[in-house]
Amino acid sequence: MIKQLSISAPCQGLHEITREIAAAVSDSGLQEGLCTVFIKHTSASLIIQENADPSAARDLEQWLNRLVSENDQRYTHTSEGPDDMPAHIKSTLTATSVSVPVINGTWQGLFLWEHRRANMQRTVIVHTGA
Repeated sequence: MIKQLSISAPCQGLHEITREIAAAVSDSGLQEGLCTVFIKHTSASLIIQENADPSAARDLEQWLNRLVSENDQRYTHTSEGPDDMPAHIKSTLTATSVSVPVINGTWQGLFLWEHRRANMQRTVIVHTGA
């Protein structure tokens, strides 16, 4: 089954989407198999990460913002604002898709990592199969 989700990312940072993805898997009826999640954008990404302690997300966000800073004079792709080229670089360094085995049990959190500062609406494709 393939399902398209619209996810609101109100600001730059990690936004947990575990519940939305779990609901899509549940709706598919899949008991065991593979769930692949893909984000249809080049300035946001997906990661599987610690979701019990919010400091892990904060540390990741701060680290990546230090690594890929805005307003670098060497950027030539600047027409969409100072956060656009860094967002493309960040999505390249992370992932635009993840695959998660579907089995009984709990897994870490799945996050949409918004790399732009603006309130963005993102499209995520969820594919479930045995």
